[in-house]
Amino acid sequence: MGQATFTTTLTIGELEASYPLYCKALRILIREEKPMEQIQRSVCWLRLATLHNCLPRQYKNPQHLYFQLKRSIAP
Repeated sequence: MGQATFTTTLTIGELEASYPLYCKALRILIREEKPMEQIQRSVCWLRLATLHNCLPRQYKNPQHLYFQLKRSIAP
């Protein structure tokens, strides 16, 4: 499976508007028990990381979100 390529750059506003979608995608990857390396190469991870890097007070580190979601999904 190849690396995703992007032809357009999204604005921070566009990224913020899609934040719930990226969290949902991360939750799906966790439920499917994808390896961490694969999750870190996903589009949702990259976009969550961009939001965190640009607005760290408003958006958590994707790794923190990963562990929070993983804990909430675990039986």
